[in-house]
Amino acid sequence: MLRKSEVLAVIALLGFSTTLFADQVTLKNGDRLTGTVVKSDGKTLVLHTDAAGDVTLKYDSIQEIKTDEELHVSLKGGKSAVGPVTTTDGKLQIATKTSGTVEARTEDVTLIRNDAEQQAYDKSLHPGLMHGWDGGINVGFSVARGNSQTENIALAFNAVHPTLHDKITLFASSINTTNDLATPSTVASLSQGGLRYDRDLRPRVFVFGAADFMANALQFLDLRQVYSGGFGYHAIKSDRTILDFLGGLNYTHETYSNGTPVLGFPGVFESYGKTNKFAALTLGEELSTKLGKSTVIAESLGFFPNLQQTGEYRFTFNFGTVTKLNKWLGWQNQFGDIYISNPPTASKNNDIIFTTGLNISFTH
Repeated sequence: MLRKSEVLAVIALLGFSTTLFADQVTLKNGDRLTGTVVKSDGKTLVLHTDAAGDVTLKYDSIQEIKTDEELHVSLKGGKSAVGPVTTTDGKLQIATKTSGTVEARTEDVTLIRNDAEQQAYDKSLHPGLMHGWDGGINVGFSVARGNSQTENIALAFNAVHPTLHDKITLFASSINTTNDLATPSTVASLSQGGLRYDRDLRPRVFVFGAADFMANALQFLDLRQVYSGGFGYHAIKSDRTILDFLGGLNYTHETYSNGTPVLGFPGVFESYGKTNKFAALTLGEELSTKLGKSTVIAESLGFFPNLQQTGEYRFTFNFGTVTKLNKWLGWQNQFGDIYISNPPTASKNNDIIFTTGLNISFTH
């Protein structure tokens, strides 16, 4: 059995060993922290400590860094190196296994990642189809009773699967309003959905293919199918803002059910509708930008002139915001305008839609 003095010696030795093999960060005010360097973006540095968890430090407040484990360091000019890091006198030294010691100024550091962070980053560049999805579900609901008896529900789903050179986008939405005092009871019913695939040809140029579907009861639209393809240009592509311009062609197939009712077999009324098939241009722009720390603004505009019947066209505009309330819950507002130049008889050109409600975000 170990005596008390021997136990204390073992504890002291273990504590010394833990400190010996821990990363150390010394601040300009003289404070010294030990733990594991996780990552840095050149502005802040995250240090994982046993006592306080992840601690975020201002990068320019650090006097010295010394690590025992290898770090993946990215420098200005596209250079990178891997190895234990030591900083002194405003210079950073990386002890690589293949190129010896690489030296750089601390202000030239753009990114630092430990092995776990680097592996997660590499995996995010080439995720499998079942992983790497980001998106959200929007829910809005209202009820009125008294002089009116109406129910309104709005649902929307969107998901994006980005990789290093391509992106898959899925979306679907539905708005349904009923009035129990009216005949018919359905006041509005609009559903739409689709998917798009983007593939980069160059850092700013990409090709896309898309399929969009819509049904709108108020315009007697049973189904509109739009299959499009073309080219896109990243006018702005940064961590905070993405602005894309799109141009291409599409094939549109749409069926309306507002024909003259006739007596069909076996003794029920049917309606011969109208079907349009035509080629059209696809022109548009899409903007996504972060406003502050918690709000994202998304805006898109599309113009689809009919190439076979000059003067006829379709126009769409969408503007929305999502403000995060916590990590997975937010508040969303969405405005949309759908315009067609040749609406069916007894229907209007415009459908203007505004919804608000909760946004539930997810990452897989």
